[in-house]
Amino acid sequence: MEKVNLIVGCGLSGVTMARKIAEEINEKVIIIDSKDHIGGNIYDWRDKNGIMIHKYGPHIFHTNLENVWSFISRFTSFNTYMHKVLAVIDGIETTIPFNLRTLHDVFPETLANRLEQKLLSKFEYNKKVPILEFQKQDDEDLKFLAKYIYEKVFLHYTTKQWGVKPDEVDGSVTARVPVYISCDRGYFQDKYQGIPIQGYTEMVKNILNHPNIEVRLNTKFEDFKGNYDRLFYTGSIDEFFDYKYGELSYRSVHFKFEEFNMPYYQHGVSVNYPCNYDFTRVHEYKYFLNDQSDKTVIAKEYSEFFVRGKNERYYPIPNEVNAALYAKYLEDAKKLNNVYFLGRLGDYKYYDMDKAINRALELFEKIKGEENACK
Repeated sequence: MEKVNLIVGCGLSGVTMARKIAEEINEKVIIIDSKDHIGGNIYDWRDKNGIMIHKYGPHIFHTNLENVWSFISRFTSFNTYMHKVLAVIDGIETTIPFNLRTLHDVFPETLANRLEQKLLSKFEYNKKVPILEFQKQDDEDLKFLAKYIYEKVFLHYTTKQWGVKPDEVDGSVTARVPVYISCDRGYFQDKYQGIPIQGYTEMVKNILNHPNIEVRLNTKFEDFKGNYDRLFYTGSIDEFFDYKYGELSYRSVHFKFEEFNMPYYQHGVSVNYPCNYDFTRVHEYKYFLNDQSDKTVIAKEYSEFFVRGKNERYYPIPNEVNAALYAKYLEDAKKLNNVYFLGRLGDYKYYDMDKAINRALELFEKIKGEENACK
């Protein structure tokens, strides 16, 4: 009898696994999602102005993983968009991560030159230094710089985004936006970067375009009717186990979309406001694919804690309490036969898109190897 694989969640982790199973071991896949669209949080669409809108916030694909790039490039062409993030610091628009060019944007030239020379004598060029490490300075000028960057770039932004101060957040989070001893204004330095030319939704549609794959939307896991041999669950692992040990914590975000009768609202896709306003940043989507319109659409991003029934889970909150709680659920997960957890929610990890794909590819190879060993 043909094996049936049930995949819960139509985001990147789920659709990658679906395609590999359908294509390489020729088994039937049913992929379900409670949403009314494919793609999970990378879902996008063109609005009435012809602008490609990312419903759940901007997603920029970037990777150094050759296997991931090889896989995803089969289903879409990418443009050569390379992400830059602007920030308003002391009323000055500059780029982050804070780098040597930012230094000259926000300080008088004499001071900027002195600080730059001290940075280059202390750190290797092109080195990325986490802010909490960067604060450990002996030199008075660098102490001043560390305090300035902490307060103007990290402190208030992190408090808005995560609900706590930077030193209360796991180092893996603060390390994502380091102090960058470089003149590179790019936000990412990966070999491959870009946006799918036809959009993420079309890319996902292409991944799912296989006769062995059946998609069912508006379908919750608890409402699924049917039999299956393997289960791949990309939803929240604590929800799967009915919160028996308690709830894992997440941050959520919501977006206020606004349309303006002008070609452009700001000077790039994302402008961060570390010390101003209640929102963390403003996104302007037409920059991604150079969409041409005499109007533009922006989204102001607000962060908040996830509350069941009110909003959606976006980011796992890495700390000791959540790590201990997740470990309990993971132990229960290991006792289940042919049930696999993956994705940001299933693994309770802050995956970038390429890491989510890679996790699915690696899990598939493990399962495929086990299957071959049993033959």
